[in-house]
Amino acid sequence: MPSNDYDLIVIGMGLSGLMAAMTAAEAGKRVLIIGKGMGRLCLFSNSIDFLGTLEGDHMADGISAWIAGHPEHPYAKAGQDRITRGISMFRSLFIPPYTFCAPGAGNCFIPTGAGTYRPTYLVPSTMTSGVGSAEGALIAGVEHFKDFSALQAAGGLNARGATIPLGRPRDRDFTPMALARLIEKPWFRTALGREIKRRMEGEKRVGFPAVLGLRNPAQVREELEYIVGAEVFEIPILPPSIPGIRIFNRFKAWFDQGKATFLLGPSVKNPVVKGGRCEGVNVLNPPVSRLCTADAYVLATGRFLSGGLVASRESISEPLFGLPVVQPRSREEWFGKSFFDGHPVNHAGIRVDEHFRPIDDQGRVVLENVRIAGSILAYHNSIEEKSRDGIPLSTGYAAAREAIES
Repeated sequence: MPSNDYDLIVIGMGLSGLMAAMTAAEAGKRVLIIGKGMGRLCLFSNSIDFLGTLEGDHMADGISAWIAGHPEHPYAKAGQDRITRGISMFRSLFIPPYTFCAPGAGNCFIPTGAGTYRPTYLVPSTMTSGVGSAEGALIAGVEHFKDFSALQAAGGLNARGATIPLGRPRDRDFTPMALARLIEKPWFRTALGREIKRRMEGEKRVGFPAVLGLRNPAQVREELEYIVGAEVFEIPILPPSIPGIRIFNRFKAWFDQGKATFLLGPSVKNPVVKGGRCEGVNVLNPPVSRLCTADAYVLATGRFLSGGLVASRESISEPLFGLPVVQPRSREEWFGKSFFDGHPVNHAGIRVDEHFRPIDDQGRVVLENVRIAGSILAYHNSIEEKSRDGIPLSTGYAAAREAIES
């Protein structure tokens, strides 16, 4: 009998934690993934942003050049081969008709609810008809849905906007989740499609906020296209992100097939550390706490928003293991003089070696059997780089490979 409960325990359920758990489970390892929530997926992940600063480059070539110029960056730690393998594993999770694709060799541009375009790399199939340009399309919104203004979006996209009256749900405004659930009902979808069709003036495409259902968005899109007689594409909007929730749900469905033990809600407290190794973590589900043990661990708890890093008045800390954090020397150096500067605090995080083990400022390994993945890593600025999905995806894969191959 094995001495430990699991081969790998993953702490954190953002994209990096999910990728790490899937990578190890695919290799036949006994995996436990624990998290208080689904991380940034439910907030921002409509598509997969890998390195939005690249313009006109083949993504593989662009990443290779980026690695050469940024040797401490998480992409450099992961390496070109594992980045490619991580992308392939992520895409394999989504089977037709709802898939993620790269419309070109590099970044493409998708319309947003603000009436702008933004660069991204992997796009869900429900958004592909809007890639490049929404010019000449009908942008359709829903009355009493305040998270998306069709007229505002259309004005910036050189398209025509229309607001569809469908009544108000019990004297309340529509929320993204409520609208996503309603649009999965055939009667609502039919009524919506007919109202859109009445307002069309020969347009060949219709842009709609990204709420085309949680379970079968490709089917919803196909049926709407049949009713309106035009291509339909989703447009990313304000949080919560329905496409991001779809990603999370797809991972969870995969784990629920017996691939891994999945604990959503409990928190991890008081890890047992001896001799430079983690020997277990206490999983707290009040009023019960139990010790879970593993051969290796992946810490993928994110940054400030999710509590992976905590900022006090004077310093930044990692609260679970107390790991050393790369950070500016003083609070006065956290921010640049201008709001739009690349603030030094954005590069704070955990320094790792080539095996994703945490190290101190002298390069010494702090915990031998713990790997670090995702946005908690140091030496990147995912907002400025537009890499907020690529870093978790690639480092989650790479950290798990390091953990199970050691």
